[in-house]
Amino acid sequence: YGGMGLDFSYNIAVAEELGNIRCGGIPMAIGVQAGMTTPALTRFGSDELKKQFLVPTIAGDFVACLGISEAGAGSDVANIKTTAVKKGDEYVINGGKMWTTSGCQADWMCLLANTSEGPPHRNKSLICLPMNLPGIHVAKKIDKLGMRSSDTAQIFFEDVRVPSKNLIGEEGKGFTYQMLQFQEERLWGVATVLTPLETIIQETIDYTRQRKVFDQSVLHNQAVHFRLAELTTEVELLRSLLYRTVALYVEGNDVTKFASMAKLKAGRLAREVTDSCLQFWGGMGFTSEVLVSRFYRDLRLMSIGGGTDETMLSIICKYMETLPTK
Repeated sequence: YGGMGLDFSYNIAVAEELGNIRCGGIPMAIGVQAGMTTPALTRFGSDELKKQFLVPTIAGDFVACLGISEAGAGSDVANIKTTAVKKGDEYVINGGKMWTTSGCQADWMCLLANTSEGPPHRNKSLICLPMNLPGIHVAKKIDKLGMRSSDTAQIFFEDVRVPSKNLIGEEGKGFTYQMLQFQEERLWGVATVLTPLETIIQETIDYTRQRKVFDQSVLHNQAVHFRLAELTTEVELLRSLLYRTVALYVEGNDVTKFASMAKLKAGRLAREVTDSCLQFWGGMGFTSEVLVSRFYRDLRLMSIGGGTDETMLSIICKYMETLPTK
């Protein structure tokens, strides 16, 4: 379908390299395209759907977005209210989506909607939804704290009709498909923060080395260079966890626990590194002129998007409960 046929480890290599971009919004937008909207379509979509949506998305001719979160259902995916009622050979969609990355410019959406009245984990389906259909209203571009170069939309659906053949895989399997997509999304997110964190630490070292306070460099203080050494160590530990998880995933293992651990650690470490380093920049760190202040805003999303820290902790706890007791 136009891709290179490489395994998932190459996605992570690309994600890590994209961390050299001096903002968080662009790597995130590319991640939505490459690892959040398309995995389920790639795995479970019909050949016809892949030709219609996957081929132009891989080529970069289509922008894709992911329609999961709603105003009342962020990390709680099972609680979404958007419906897709089957009428003849069509689904009629009503509801809305919130915090949709690239939603203002997207050509199509990978939409999660309730297609039956059954149990919440078995009544959802994924649908390829063209964004130019009547009844789709992009209400607004959301003004955000960070990731400001990436558009994020609030979208409403009013009696939107889409062919039933646009269903990805089997009806009622959408929640399961989305959970599989989440693992790749979370690992992509972890990979994109590694290089920025290293860059922030290095730029802080350079700045504190030349910045003089009380006739000596800020870096000369043991508290400062010890703290930067600690943070550097933490980043390397996160990289090791990521690489181990990706290797297991490529081998076909369930890495839900490790991916959740990596996502949790990445979100918390992003906050820790940016906050600590911004402090060492002093008043300059509170301006928009330095990279640390931008990543202080941009990387704050790591603890929220793709599942909050609290959600990651819940997942990890569930896996701990399955461990045999001694």
